[in-house]
Amino acid sequence: MKRVKTYIPGLDEILYGGIPERHIVLVSGGPGTGKSILGKQFLYNGLTKGEGGVFVALEEHPVSVRRSFEHFGWDVRKYEREGKFAIIDAFTGGIGSAAQRERYVVKNIDDVKELSENIRAAIKDTNATRIVVDSVSTLYLTKPAMARSIVMQLKRVISGLGCTAIFVSQVSVGERGFGGPGVEHAVDGIIRLDLDEVEGVMYRSIIVWKMRDTKISMVRHPMDITDNGIVVKWDKYLKMTNWSVSIQPLPQKDVDEMKKAVEEAEKEVEVKVEEEE
Repeated sequence: MKRVKTYIPGLDEILYGGIPERHIVLVSGGPGTGKSILGKQFLYNGLTKGEGGVFVALEEHPVSVRRSFEHFGWDVRKYEREGKFAIIDAFTGGIGSAAQRERYVVKNIDDVKELSENIRAAIKDTNATRIVVDSVSTLYLTKPAMARSIVMQLKRVISGLGCTAIFVSQVSVGERGFGGPGVEHAVDGIIRLDLDEVEGVMYRSIIVWKMRDTKISMVRHPMDITDNGIVVKWDKYLKMTNWSVSIQPLPQKDVDEMKKAVEEAEKEVEVKVEEEE
């Protein structure tokens, strides 16, 4: 099983080495849980390792997208100039002077074919292997019956071109779903981010709900959003009730298995680099 390492501290451990190659992973959660940060961190980490990346902006102006990368010290403009990173503007419809300077613009957001063509072109131009769509929910919020069809169309293009993708999905505060039954079954993996209030204190957590073709951690892990991005406390789990929260250490057996899986994934990456050279 070839894996794509996220290089997000702690995330590869709970994925037992990383995301299986060509998988489409839904990153779901309410507002403020860190979904977009996780997606951008996944992309930027790939860029620093020589992998091309594409960000599909459905809810942010491309200018804001670049600024949000820079907030964490992630200089994507450098990779844009080198032709290794691209932003697809599916937000402005081409309206505005800044939007007119964008290379990839989706004029009609309801036209999935136009969006797919832009994604295909950007992948080929940047030789991308990592894609983030933020947020995929925008494409079907007003037409939920089309959700599965839309996700499957994008999946065929992205996975078919050899890429691994994160689809950001929004849910309401307190909602425990992932983005709709059609979407949940269409994607290869689901990672859920949560922000819970217990006794006046907010707790961030992450859980891998499903991931085809690989073993995953079966517990909820605490996580933080730092100045350098997301950090998952992979060797601990969050024990939560309606009245109390405690952070407990994972059994040593699980810790050792995760460490071993990450080491094996790192060896695969090294072999792949040597073969390409």
